Amino acid sequence: MNTFKKGYSIKDRQFWVIVMSLGLASVFVFASMYSVQPLLPFFTVQFNISASYASLAMSMTTLSVIIGLLVFGFLSDRHGRLLFIKVALILTVIPFLFMAFSDSFFHIVVWRFIQGFAIAGVPAAALAYISEEIDSQSMGLATSLYISSNALGGTIGRLVMGSVTERYSWETAFLSLALLGFIIFIIVWLALPKSKHFVQHCRSIKTDVHGFWIHLKNPNLLILFGLGIILQISFTGMWTFIPFHLTEPPFSLSLKTISFIFLAYSLGIVGSPIASAIAEKIGINSIRTIGVLLLVSGIALTLSHSLFIIIVGLCLACLGFFTAHALTSATVSRSATHQKGSASSLYLVSYYIGVTCGSSLLSPIWGFYQWQGIVIMTIILPILYILFLTFTHNRRKSECY
Repeated sequence: MNTFKKGYSIKDRQFWVIVMSLGLASVFVFASMYSVQPLLPFFTVQFNISASYASLAMSMTTLSVIIGLLVFGFLSDRHGRLLFIKVALILTVIPFLFMAFSDSFFHIVVWRFIQGFAIAGVPAAALAYISEEIDSQSMGLATSLYISSNALGGTIGRLVMGSVTERYSWETAFLSLALLGFIIFIIVWLALPKSKHFVQHCRSIKTDVHGFWIHLKNPNLLILFGLGIILQISFTGMWTFIPFHLTEPPFSLSLKTISFIFLAYSLGIVGSPIASAIAEKIGINSIRTIGVLLLVSGIALTLSHSLFIIIVGLCLACLGFFTAHALTSATVSRSATHQKGSASSLYLVSYYIGVTCGSSLLSPIWGFYQWQGIVIMTIILPILYILFLTFTHNRRKSECY
């Protein structure tokens, strides 16, 4: 009989072991996911391809992440969280080895698709593991630190790929990330504690699908899923095409310099925990709206011809995005009436649908209207959605009276 009744709290050493292990796992998979983003302009020259084709290295990865989230979410409910976190890490390493020796961009896209499926194993199981093993009073901190690790991973991946490619080669950059991933895999394999609260689910696939369907009929959740899509379209669109913009005159920045601009993500690392703390006192909706406004204000500043102002804009956009994203994710869990895990999975799916759209569907806008077109589109979408949310909220209040 299991006598372990309470999850780990901040006072427990195992709490910090879990946070460190899942943080490292998150850093690597998100570094892997976003590693090619600063290289897209480089790939267009290296392989003589269009910007739209180059962006497939991002969009095909996120498409397979969506598939993987659904598959791994279902399997981890039945076979445990640890197995899929550990397997996902080593399977994310392997494609880097093949990509490093590929002489065809098509092969790179194929391996990126396979890698995306593997990457999904960590986010699909990590939040569920935290909710089961961490005390409820400490869960907010653990979740915020985990989401901050996502931002840190995105920063490291872009920075490593850009810097190593500039100094050595893109093949060496892929091998460097593979080595980093293998080291993290060993640490997580040895350190991450066994599950003590995991309860195996025996639901049928039909029951799970029915649960998803009920979530999709919940108007409150649908609004949040839609917000996740819109936020990511704008944020990913900005970061996918800003390297193209900055490699052109009047900036003509090098790949290494562009990779350092991704350090703007650092504000996302601190923004998520701070936003969660402030929202507890002021209210989630108000702080989330402020986050969206910071996002669009930051994007607008990138129209400047001053590199300094552009960097300030990117920093504001990161702070705003991660504030809005963290609070939207938290609201999903609170709004779900049952099967909260599947509701969180659906939010992640909508989140990565936004990543896919932001990296590929905006390509024609770049082709026809360049950076000005990208900025206008990525500003208009969040503003219209916030207006829609405000209108919906006010109408419901009036109906109550």
